[in-house]
Amino acid sequence: MVNLYLIRHGRQNSNLCNVDVELSTEGRLQAEFLRERLRNYSIDALYSSQLIRAKQTAGIINEALQLPHIIREELCEISFGLLTGHSESYIEEHFADFREAQKLLKEDVPYPEGENGTSVYERAMPVIQEIVQSGKKNIVIVTHGGTIRVLLAALFGKNQARRFLFGVSLENTGITQLVYHPQYDRFYLERFNDYAHLEGYTHLHRSNFK
Repeated sequence: MVNLYLIRHGRQNSNLCNVDVELSTEGRLQAEFLRERLRNYSIDALYSSQLIRAKQTAGIINEALQLPHIIREELCEISFGLLTGHSESYIEEHFADFREAQKLLKEDVPYPEGENGTSVYERAMPVIQEIVQSGKKNIVIVTHGGTIRVLLAALFGKNQARRFLFGVSLENTGITQLVYHPQYDRFYLERFNDYAHLEGYTHLHRSNFK
């Protein structure tokens, strides 16, 4: 069997929608704690998307793993289209109809001039299939919260409109582990949004990660 560790990147250095920026100080600390946790996981392959926050998270992890770092653009975050670069308050004001349609969880509504869940699945899943057929057994994939939700919804029978039911908020550097069984060509969800490596912080420190 193959273990896939889907990891959301560390906290980025901006609150604006999907801007391609570096990790914040907190994000680097999160990645360092994750690095120490993964030392004993026998990881034999490391992937990430091309976005800076994912590449930097993978780079910090790789200080312990010392593996080839494979970058695949297909693993990047969902395209937020016209929402990209804006604050949450701006989005709520200027894209209220879109937000309301999305919250109904009835249709896989695309972001204005961006992607929907189905389009993300169609670009990301072929890479996941390629990875599980690579011969590696314990694989880290540093990706994004939207992409993780899309994959879970598709693999476990949910309409993409309902992918938001997978976690109110996915923690930065949280681990979602899938186990792939090649005999049955089937994925199992072993754990979801596991951030035990951050629990050593006080509540005050942890509040900075939200």
